[in-house]
Amino acid sequence: MLTIALSKGRILDDTLPLLAAAGIEPTENPEKSRKLIIPTTQDDVQLLIVRATDVPTYVEHGAADLGVAGKDVLMEYGGQGLYEPLDLQIANCKLMTAGKVGAPEPKGRLRVATKFVNVAKRYYAEQGRQVDVIKLYGSMELAPLVGLADKIIDVVDTGNTLRANGLEPQELIAHISSRLIVNKASMKMQHGRIQALIETLRGAVEARHQS
Repeated sequence: MLTIALSKGRILDDTLPLLAAAGIEPTENPEKSRKLIIPTTQDDVQLLIVRATDVPTYVEHGAADLGVAGKDVLMEYGGQGLYEPLDLQIANCKLMTAGKVGAPEPKGRLRVATKFVNVAKRYYAEQGRQVDVIKLYGSMELAPLVGLADKIIDVVDTGNTLRANGLEPQELIAHISSRLIVNKASMKMQHGRIQALIETLRGAVEARHQS
């Protein structure tokens, strides 16, 4: 059995057509089903529906052979037990710092609110800046407005949510897209099969890009 870990939402919606190109389609709608293990049109392939932040964990520890995760999640996770053979070029966005419009740079230690704690620490360490990182799980935009933090680090798509809350995107940390990830042991044990799937998906990505 080949197990592929996916998360609901935009990544799932964009991944399903790519898997369909490889003849892998869920036998029921993952967005509507309450099942967390979804059979597919290929008897020996199943989908695992997990939280986006948990996809690398399931793949690294071998509970799934492959998965699809955003580069932002992978940067934060920092897994060593993973291969990242293919950029699927879906769910594109940017990981950026943001702050109140027109606010001066704070003197002294910077306070940064984010769910990307490891990314934030690495980013500011590379700049040699002293920062206090505050972990939040959501509603990042609120932090600068109520004085919890000077800046936030978050994923930015259109930037409309930032602007609606009086914030502006500032420094670009990374361009983000979703990546196919593979468990290292699975790659050895089922190399031919997984490599064939990677090549089929690569072709589907290129065809989609050209259309």
